Amino acid sequence: MSGETTTPITELAAPFGQEIQLHDVALEDGVKMMRVRIRERSRFTVFDIDPATAKAWGHAMTAWAEATGTLTGMFEDTQND
Repeated sequence: MSGETTTPITELAAPFGQEIQLHDVALEDGVKMMRVRIRERSRFTVFDIDPATAKAWGHAMTAWAEATGTLTGMFEDTQND
């Protein structure tokens, strides 16, 4: 899109071959969004979410991941909560 600046945040490889990219998007009018881009073989899903949605989504994903009981020892050196 024109009138925006994008900065990569991270790229993730999901277990079944999906590639997930997160980008910080700054629009001309100062609005900040997070662009989520998911590639699954030749299909792409791209959408922009606002900070409140990103926070709620992040909390929901973290709560689910922790509830699985399978994260022991994973990412301990990268979390700053």
